[in-house]
Amino acid sequence: MAKRMETPNYIKNLLKPTANKSTSRKVWSIDLETVWLPFFTATNAMGDTAIPHEALGAPMRLAYNQDGSVKFSKAGKPVVKVAKDISDNVKLVRENFVAGLQTYANTVFNENGEAYKAQITKAVEAGKPIIEHDKEKLDDAMEKIVQQAIAEAEKTETKTEVPTQERELVHA
Repeated sequence: MAKRMETPNYIKNLLKPTANKSTSRKVWSIDLETVWLPFFTATNAMGDTAIPHEALGAPMRLAYNQDGSVKFSKAGKPVVKVAKDISDNVKLVRENFVAGLQTYANTVFNENGEAYKAQITKAVEAGKPIIEHDKEKLDDAMEKIVQQAIAEAEKTETKTEVPTQERELVHA
C-alpha cells in the first residue's frame, strides 16, 4: 500500500468556496480592484515586484489605434484595457499557477500512482454513460435536422419543365 501524502494547505485553500461576488473589471476572471491591485501593492511593498505606481494608480487605460486615435469598439464605445504592467504580471502569475497545478498532479502521481490511476479508471467508467447518452441525443438531433431540411427542400422544390425548341434542318 502506498504511503498517503499530506495535501498542502495552499492546495486545500484553492478548493474552498468563497462567497465573494463583485462586478468590477476582471483580469483572468479575477477581480482587478479587490484582488489584483491589493495583491500587487503587497508584492511591491515586499519587494517581490516593481510594478510602476502609475500602473497601480491608473490600472485602466484608454486604448489607441496605431495612428494614435482613440480606439472604439464595433458598438461605438471607447475601448478600455488594463495597464500592460499589470496584465504582464497577471500573465506571469497565471503561468506559475498552471505550473504549480501540474507539479502537484505530477507529485501525487509519482508518490501515489495507484490511487491516481484508480481515480482515472473510476472517472472513465462514470463518464461512459454520460458520453453515450450525449451521443444518442446528438444523433437524434442531427437526424431531425436532416429530416427537416429534406422536408423543406421538398416543399420549395418546383418542377420546372425545361423548354425545348424544335430545330430545323438548315441546308448548306
